[in-house]
Amino acid sequence: MAFTARLTLIGDWFLSRSRPLKRLITISVDSTAVIFSLWLAFSLRLGEFYTPPAQQLWIFLLAPVIAVPVFIKFGLYRAVIRYIGIDALWAISRAVIMFTLVFAVIVLIADEWAGRVPRTVYGINAVLVLLFVGGSRMLARWLFTHRQQHNWSELQPERYVPPVVIYGAGRAGAQLVAMLKMSHQLRPVAFIDDNVTLHHQQINGLTVYPFEQLGGLVERYQVCDILLAMPSASRRRRSEILLQLADCPVHVRTLPDLMEIAEGKIEVSDIQEVDIGDLLGREAVSPDQDLLHKNITNKVVMVTGAGGSIGSELCRQIAHLAPKSLVLFEISEFSLYQIEKELEKLQLDVSIIPVLGSVLNQQRVLAVCKHFHVQTIYHAAAYKHVPIVERNTNEGIRNNVFGTLSCAQAAIDSGVETFVLVSTDKAVRPTNTMGASKRLAELVLQALAQQPQLYKQTRFTMVRFGNVLGSSGSVVPLFHEQIAAGGPVTVTDPEIIRYFMTIPEAAELVLQAGAMGQGGDVFVLDMGEPVSILELARRMIHLSGFSVRDESNPEGDIEICFTGLRPGEKLYEELLIGDNVTDTAHSKIMRAEELVIAWEHLEQILAALAEANDKDDSAAARELLLSTIDGYKPQCELNDWLRQPHSLP
Repeated sequence: MAFTARLTLIGDWFLSRSRPLKRLITISVDSTAVIFSLWLAFSLRLGEFYTPPAQQLWIFLLAPVIAVPVFIKFGLYRAVIRYIGIDALWAISRAVIMFTLVFAVIVLIADEWAGRVPRTVYGINAVLVLLFVGGSRMLARWLFTHRQQHNWSELQPERYVPPVVIYGAGRAGAQLVAMLKMSHQLRPVAFIDDNVTLHHQQINGLTVYPFEQLGGLVERYQVCDILLAMPSASRRRRSEILLQLADCPVHVRTLPDLMEIAEGKIEVSDIQEVDIGDLLGREAVSPDQDLLHKNITNKVVMVTGAGGSIGSELCRQIAHLAPKSLVLFEISEFSLYQIEKELEKLQLDVSIIPVLGSVLNQQRVLAVCKHFHVQTIYHAAAYKHVPIVERNTNEGIRNNVFGTLSCAQAAIDSGVETFVLVSTDKAVRPTNTMGASKRLAELVLQALAQQPQLYKQTRFTMVRFGNVLGSSGSVVPLFHEQIAAGGPVTVTDPEIIRYFMTIPEAAELVLQAGAMGQGGDVFVLDMGEPVSILELARRMIHLSGFSVRDESNPEGDIEICFTGLRPGEKLYEELLIGDNVTDTAHSKIMRAEELVIAWEHLEQILAALAEANDKDDSAAARELLLSTIDGYKPQCELNDWLRQPHSLP
């Protein structure tokens, strides 16, 4: 204990000195080490305690005179010793080699004044200098770390530091352990890795174990958390690992991007929950840069619904593709403020133009398009929450159908080159008003595209895809909230399945699909395999460190409750109305060939639908949708709250 106390006092004294004094002390230590190393090199070479003759004393004084400037040049006195690592040791090695070469050349040139200096002394001296200079720094690093841990344990003797297992014993895992030891927020106890050559080896003081021994480690150390330190692993591989961990009663979290830690944007305390995209195992396909830039670079681009989940991500990606200017069209003042400030923080050389307005106000949209000379529109503004639109039929139709028509006509009148509608898989054989209204919006654009004599200057394209992770109304944030609250987790039906895609991937594919359209095209995104919502809920509960409470496990932590399908909801979604689909140049984008209603006939339907909306006649509006939309089969009775005043909350 006395020795530990002395070390702590030495560390405290040194750290309390000024920076120039610390450097002077370090230079003095290095100078002493260089002189001692040269004497020891002579002694080892000659096999006796060497006493230098008077004519050789000058080379012992020359050594630090050469070494210190070389060490300064290589930055040895700029490194913070308590954080010294492999890079600093490599710099020390290069500095020692340079010092040895310069020293040897000078002594050899002055051979007649230096006396007899065996050639092997230079090599032995280099090794000894490296050991003493590098070793002194590693000793100091250990001393300061020991001091910090000693002081911290004295200040917080009763604080519990949760033990964690690191999955991944590579470079990222080793760096994570070092940071955790410095932060004292988590206590790493072991590594798990699939590489058999690492098993039972020591890395940063921790043993590497195979996955089969994880259960024993969890029980031995009372581990509640596992940190994934595999930032370079593919999504498919991470998905496989998460599936392996699903049966372990531990909370699985993941390592942030190391570059963000290095740049100071986040700290170890910001270790993240597992990216839900890893559960799906979807591998992103590298985008076609020509398609990404085609409708955006050096063009004026407008995004409607710019503050929404998809609209805001479109804006983020568009801003990085060098448009001439980006118009943010949004009805919500707060959402518009948020996305504008976010884009401004990117500090890109792009003019960001926030515009408040409703897509139903055709004159407003037209004036904006003309004033800013808009060339490309991404129409993401829509009401998309199925139960809410089902209970507010006329407003859903007004926004989704007539909002699209209003924007399309404004685009035509102002000479917009490309108009891309962000659609949904719920438009295929819809069972709800939201899906039916989006399919009718598609039909509007398809019909307009068939009128080249009137609308030849504007190219209309539709992109249809399924659910996106993390969007408003998505089950994923809902499940996170419910798990954090202790449950229950609500699933509408045990058989329900959905297609999922991350928001960035969906937005990226929308931009590329929009560039491939010739006019009236309906593009369908490859959503991969459908996901069981019940299985997704189970995996999220397990990876949060809890168990599912059910009949087979009545002592579990969180229960899953089935609430029944919501108004207009169906068990599964489809992306195609028919089987007529063709591939495109992009592996994740397909072109659907579907029936189109001629504009002359559709115009009459829209007029009747507008009249029903004006009268707030939801029954008439539904009848028009039933007679117009192929495969539309409402799943529930008409339930417009305005038609049933007694049901209002």
